[in-house]
Amino acid sequence: MVVCKRQILVFGGFHESTRDFVYYNDLYSFNLDTFTWSKLFPSGTGPCPRSGCQMACTTDGNVVIYGGYSKQRVKKDVEKGIVYSDMFLLKNEGREGTDKWAWVRINPTGLKPSPRSGFSLAVAPNNRAILFGGVYDEEEEEDLQGEFFNDIHIYDMVKNRWFAVKLKGHKGEKKKRRRGRKEEDGTEVKSEKQDLQTSMEIVKEIVTEDGTLMTVKQVINNPDAKADTESEEEEEEKEDGASETGPIIEPRARSSAMAVIKNGLFYIYGGMFEVGDRQFTLNDLYCIDLHKMNEWKVLVETDPKTQEWLDEDSEDEEECEGAAGGEDEEGEEEEDDDESSEEDDDHPPVQSEEPYSEYLSRTESYWIQLAKDNMGQNVKEKKALKMAQAMAKAFYDENV
Repeated sequence: MVVCKRQILVFGGFHESTRDFVYYNDLYSFNLDTFTWSKLFPSGTGPCPRSGCQMACTTDGNVVIYGGYSKQRVKKDVEKGIVYSDMFLLKNEGREGTDKWAWVRINPTGLKPSPRSGFSLAVAPNNRAILFGGVYDEEEEEDLQGEFFNDIHIYDMVKNRWFAVKLKGHKGEKKKRRRGRKEEDGTEVKSEKQDLQTSMEIVKEIVTEDGTLMTVKQVINNPDAKADTESEEEEEEKEDGASETGPIIEPRARSSAMAVIKNGLFYIYGGMFEVGDRQFTLNDLYCIDLHKMNEWKVLVETDPKTQEWLDEDSEDEEECEGAAGGEDEEGEEEEDDDESSEEDDDHPPVQSEEPYSEYLSRTESYWIQLAKDNMGQNVKEKKALKMAQAMAKAFYDENV
C-alpha cells in the first residue's frame, strides 16, 4: 500500500486457508477526499499475482512496484515458493482528477539486490528508495532453509538504477599505507593486513536457542583483493580508521522489519529471523545517516531475556497454572532448576581459564551428537553444527 497524491493504492496480496490459497494482482484506490474505494484496471501487462512486494511513489505521481512472493501448486500435495525480483512502473496517464493508469515493466541498471522476500523499503525525499534486509528461502524436498540479509540497497527512481551500499566507517586521524614501512636498510616490511589482504573477517551477533546473544566471526575471501594499488590504499585507510573506533556495528540479518525515514535518518525496527526450527522476534531499533552512510547507531537493543517461547498450547497451560495457585508454581520452578542443574553436570565441564575456541574444539563432537538427539538423527550436518555451537556457547558462558 502506498500514498500517491490524494489517494491510497493497494496492490496484490494473498489469502490462505487450511484447504487452499490464492494470490492476487488486482489494484484498488481509496480516495482521500471522498473516502470511497474503487477498483482500477490499468492497461498493459502488470505483475503476476503475488504478496509481499513493496511500492514507492515517485514525485511525478507514478508508482514503482518491486519484488514479491507467491506459491504455486506443482502436484496435488506439492507446493513451490517463488521469489520475484522483477520491477514494474504503474504510470499515471490520466489528467488531473481522472484515473487512467498503465503498467510498464522496467529493467533497472546497476547492482541489483539478490532475490529475496520480506525486505523493508522506505522512500527518501530525493527520489530514492532504501531497501534493507529480507530472506531467501531455499527449498529442498521437505526441508526449508532461509538465508537472511542485513544489507542496504538504494534504488534511484529518476536514473532507474540500483546501488549497493557499503558502510564507510569512521576515518581515523592516522592513515596507514598498505605497502608497509621501511627499515633503516631500505628493506620493506609488510604489514599484517597486507599479508591478509586476500581475506576479510565478518563479525555477526546471533541469538541462540536459549536466548543467549553470541558473536560469530567468519573469515571469507576478499572479493576486492585484486583491486589496483591506489584503491587498496584508500580501502586500507578506511579500515584503519574504522578499527580505531572498534568494529562497524550492523543490525543482525532479518526479514519483515519496519522501516521509515525522517530528517535524513533511516530507521529499522524489529523483524524476525530463524535458528533451526525456531523463529526469533526482534524488538531492537537502529538508525543510519543516509548522507554519511558510515555506521549504524543502536537506539534500543534486543534483550534476549525478555523472549519467551510459546508452543501451540502454551497460552492455555499458562492460564491453568495461574489459576492453580502460586505454591505449585514455585515447586515446579524448583524442580525445573534441579533438573537443569543435573543436565548441566552431564555436559563436558569447562576447564580453568580455557578459551571458548579450545573448549569448542575439545567438545564439539559431543555437542553435535546432542544436537542430533534433539533435532533428529536425519538432520543436516550444517544445521546440527550450527545448533551444537549455539548450545556449547550458551553452556560455556554460564560456567566461566
